[in-house]
Amino acid sequence: MVESRPTHLLSSYYAPRGAHRMYALGQQIAQLYLSPTDKLIGIIGEAGSGKSALIRGMFPGLELTNDDNGVYIRPLPIMEQDRSFAFFSPHTYHLDIRFETGFTQMGQLAEAISEALDKGKRVVVEHFDLVYPLLGANANLLIGIGEQVLVARPNLFGPEPEEIKEAVYTSLPFRLMAHTAEDICGMFISDEDNERCGHADLRHGFAITFPEPAPEFDIPELEKKVNEIIAQDLPVTYVDEHHISIGDCVQLCDGPRVHVHRTGQIENFHLMPHFIYDRFKRQYLLVGCVGEKSDELLQKLEDQRMRPGWD
Repeated sequence: MVESRPTHLLSSYYAPRGAHRMYALGQQIAQLYLSPTDKLIGIIGEAGSGKSALIRGMFPGLELTNDDNGVYIRPLPIMEQDRSFAFFSPHTYHLDIRFETGFTQMGQLAEAISEALDKGKRVVVEHFDLVYPLLGANANLLIGIGEQVLVARPNLFGPEPEEIKEAVYTSLPFRLMAHTAEDICGMFISDEDNERCGHADLRHGFAITFPEPAPEFDIPELEKKVNEIIAQDLPVTYVDEHHISIGDCVQLCDGPRVHVHRTGQIENFHLMPHFIYDRFKRQYLLVGCVGEKSDELLQKLEDQRMRPGWD
């Protein structure tokens, strides 16, 4: 059998905020990259990066063994293969290696994964990097989630799970900082503008989009207010699937699990001092960046904007 997409090695996407946008990305990845012959799917990413939402988008209806609400399936289905009626046994298994090692030896988990693969089953493994050394084989499809979503089809020369892990674990803090700073901005934007705005993802930052007409708030003043909240080092807490709390303020949020724990963890936050107008979509963009190179990123964007044909 000829392997599907033999020339695909690595693709990269911005990791979107919000479960519904992550579901949509998972569906897109499945359509573009997942083959019926792919049996071992490796997922790599820290807690809160959106792994569960991406898996649900890729495999609608798959029962995850580590539910976001803290409900865990017991006994673990992949460990009960010999007790299942073969005809009714699952076609696809899921397990979270980091969680399961609290109850089962790593070697036993690796043996169960290998047994399922030998039986022609598909196995979706979160924290795949932890069990990889015991499996003796890389994943057919390897996905890492940090600030970006990396989709790899490893061959003899890689990429190795550790390479994907290093990339996504290093970049995730920027995503957490940017999403939290974006929600703090929302605290000081009027209800009317919050209701009509959209959101876009940028490297080490974010863009809040407004259809015409342009908002009337003062951007430098908004940046000052956000940095005051950051300086107060307030706790950022999950409330429910649609809200977070920043200090005592409850804020509407479509990505409530993707945040830093305290506002003081946001580094070097800056806003572009003026709106950028997108003449094709007829909307105004408020752009913010975080991290040590935020000034450079905004200046680069400003230099590009000054080229002919932007506005």
